[in-house]
Amino acid sequence: MAKEYSRTQRIGDQMQRELAQLIRREIKDPRVGLVTITAVDVSRDVGHAKIFMTVMGQDSAEEIAQSIKVLNAAAGFLRMQLAREMKLRSVPQLHFHYDESVARGAHLSALIERAVAEDGQHQAAPKQDGPEE
Repeated sequence: MAKEYSRTQRIGDQMQRELAQLIRREIKDPRVGLVTITAVDVSRDVGHAKIFMTVMGQDSAEEIAQSIKVLNAAAGFLRMQLAREMKLRSVPQLHFHYDESVARGAHLSALIERAVAEDGQHQAAPKQDGPEE
């Protein structure tokens, strides 16, 4: 049986695609950087949308905050452009948020790689130091 795919999920997916193109094409502010829209969470009443994003090349918290501030300031313009592209009766208010899951995932991957490397060193050590028969 197919999983239910709600209207808000469909709207969120389309908004994700459209916003990625609009930001790349229309936002020329150098403070924004290379933005990737990772997810869009639309409220049930389609009144608000949380847009989760990452910014490539900007690692400091203040650079990321500046990008989010610029995008939130341009939210009205982006909303107007979305209305033209998506042909919805009402387009949700846009709220941009930094998606920390990508950075958290990279950190966890680094921890796992380090643990595997240390485990490999510990397993190799007894074989070299053990008595020979």
